[in-house]
Amino acid sequence: MKILAFAASLRRESLNKKLLRLAIDIAREAGAEVDHADFAEFAMPIYDGDMQENQGFPSGALALAERIKAADGIIISSPEYNFSMAGTLKNAIDWVSRMRPIPLQRKTGLLMAASTSMVGGIRGLWQLRVPLEGCGVALHPDMFALAAAQNAFADDGSLNDQALAGRLQAMVSSYIAFGGALAAARW
Repeated sequence: MKILAFAASLRRESLNKKLLRLAIDIAREAGAEVDHADFAEFAMPIYDGDMQENQGFPSGALALAERIKAADGIIISSPEYNFSMAGTLKNAIDWVSRMRPIPLQRKTGLLMAASTSMVGGIRGLWQLRVPLEGCGVALHPDMFALAAAQNAFADDGSLNDQALAGRLQAMVSSYIAFGGALAAARW
């Protein structure tokens, strides 16, 4: 199974990037091939239908679409902004969803968030499910939300709490089995 993995954050020291690195290690240990992207690679303007009609798709949207097409599934670790998903991520979904066929169709996905809040970004993940499922992504039923993430990581990048680390291990492994089964069935 080939996975595109990225943190939907532009900040260099993003807590979501730290969480994603752990998930990538687990996915690779479970046998997945992981394409680790930096979300900054996919810079694009705010979606504008007139721009699309007159100029075509921006290079960042095309690059994201190609990486999605090459994968069986996606792992996204997304920050929560104002109790919702990151606007940059929603914008990327809006651009990619205008392409035909929609690159996200028939892909699987795992959603994660790391936040300084006590709910760990789960509100944003619930809202992120809507456009992704609307574009045809079969999302893993569980989502990983890391609360108080500013205190969650050890100096070596691992999680301080072994129970949380075990939960992350189990969830990513479960996603690899779920996504691998769907990819093998060519659903």
